[in-house]
Amino acid sequence: MKYTIDSTTDHVQSIGGIALAGKISEKIGFNFSDNEAKSHLEHPEILRTMYGLFVQGRNSFEEIKLFRYDSFFKNAFDLSYVPAAETLRLYLERITERKEYVNQRITSCNVNLLNRTTITPVDVSARKYIPVDIDVSPLDNSKSHKEGVSRTYKGYDGYAPIFSYIGAEGYMLDCELREGKQHCQRNTPEYLSGNIRMIEKLHLNNPVLFRLDGGNDAATTIQVLTSSDHFFLIKRNIRKESCEYWLDTAIAEGKITYKDEKKTVYTGVHTGRTPACDETLPAMDIVFQVTERIVDKDGTKLLFTEIEIETYWTNLFEKPEDVIRLYHSHATSEQFHSELKSDMGIERLPSGKFEVNALLLKIAMIAFNALRLIGQTALTFKEELPYNTEVLRKRLRKVIDDLIRVGCKVVYHGRIWWIKLWDRDPWLSVLQDCIQLSANCRFYKK
Repeated sequence: MKYTIDSTTDHVQSIGGIALAGKISEKIGFNFSDNEAKSHLEHPEILRTMYGLFVQGRNSFEEIKLFRYDSFFKNAFDLSYVPAAETLRLYLERITERKEYVNQRITSCNVNLLNRTTITPVDVSARKYIPVDIDVSPLDNSKSHKEGVSRTYKGYDGYAPIFSYIGAEGYMLDCELREGKQHCQRNTPEYLSGNIRMIEKLHLNNPVLFRLDGGNDAATTIQVLTSSDHFFLIKRNIRKESCEYWLDTAIAEGKITYKDEKKTVYTGVHTGRTPACDETLPAMDIVFQVTERIVDKDGTKLLFTEIEIETYWTNLFEKPEDVIRLYHSHATSEQFHSELKSDMGIERLPSGKFEVNALLLKIAMIAFNALRLIGQTALTFKEELPYNTEVLRKRLRKVIDDLIRVGCKVVYHGRIWWIKLWDRDPWLSVLQDCIQLSANCRFYKK
């Protein structure tokens, strides 16, 4: 088939869904339109501009050139002007001079957003817990000379930010940019304290369960968590403990939960140990799983028994098998890291200044949660989805492709902005319903 390509003066858009993202930012206060924000920030439009790029999966200053003269982009995010790339870079550096205030306001906006969501707990033995998964995930910025980029534990140069995700959906509770060489435990107790203060502002109906890996097995971490009255589950760092000691303990205090001709698995609870021999901490439970292997995984018989150990600090009162299962589901947070870095393109932060990149990561957190909210809201309209799906969480790349990059025609008529979609667009009904929940936008449909 042959096509003739022509131009039109009609205002045609391929990102109609940013109207929804803009409404979310307005509802949670990310517009910084109050008098307090105006007195502290000279150019709050810069923050909303970056948010507008991030919800599209764009992360380069240069990409703002695509929207310099786009009235739809400007109106969607309530901008008085769309800055140039050079202005964007310069004003972000100026805003970092008020980083304490800006971080405080972004945290407040994030709390407002999270209070508009449904945070789903995980079920264990008829009890429910709100999981908070905390982990470090390096950002690969190899072959760059950005401030703060250094060797990470992954073996490449980059940053090593720490992230917190809340709920089974994986909303981002908080984040903090760190130098690549920084150990994951450094400043983590202070970071945890900030997370706990945020959780106190959320309307949660179930107890909170913090889950951390072995890099955060430290007395200072446990002190913060025990004083918070929240549940926690931390993988222990075995350090110099003897494998034979744990095998003897497992045989004496545990029970066999699996056995075949290749291995025997013992599971149980060891009581009375104090983390890091710190007398200020109470003795607590250690849930363990010890595997005694006599045949390798490839079928080779071993000359000496191989012992595998998993131990966890916890104040949960669940069965050992359930505690271990809860920790293993902590690995789901790796998918959340992937969505941020791959789906939204936040792997390589665009600035050469560390403080600017730290601010951009905070803005990306708001965009991440806005996209997550849009995706989860869309999944509630099961009957209107264009295809059948049983997924519990819509991946952010699919949210951007299906609900942000929506083709539309923008018309200003009768002092009203109209967004006109093709009346057979498969996502029309879902997008209409999502917009109505956040509101004050109108769709025209023949």
